[in-house]
Amino acid sequence: MSIPEVPGSFRNPTPPERAWWWSLLDAAGQEVEVTEEYAGQRFANQGDAESWVGEVWRELADQGVASVTLHEHDRDVYGPMSLSL
Repeated sequence: MSIPEVPGSFRNPTPPERAWWWSLLDAAGQEVEVTEEYAGQRFANQGDAESWVGEVWRELADQGVASVTLHEHDRDVYGPMSLSL
């Protein structure tokens, strides 16, 4: 007996389905490890990615993130963009 594939609404999206993501960088341009709540976020579209960073940029800055770069799959879309005021 084989188990049927889980319907799309019940499985985690794959990277191709969530192609947009942010690099979180310190002042030297190195990746910053942030808490699990903010780490590894992936988005279905550019608008969702931009909205997310717009909502949490202060929390990211508090964890040492100085700038962010937006990516779609492996392509740099823009950045680094400073999180300082």
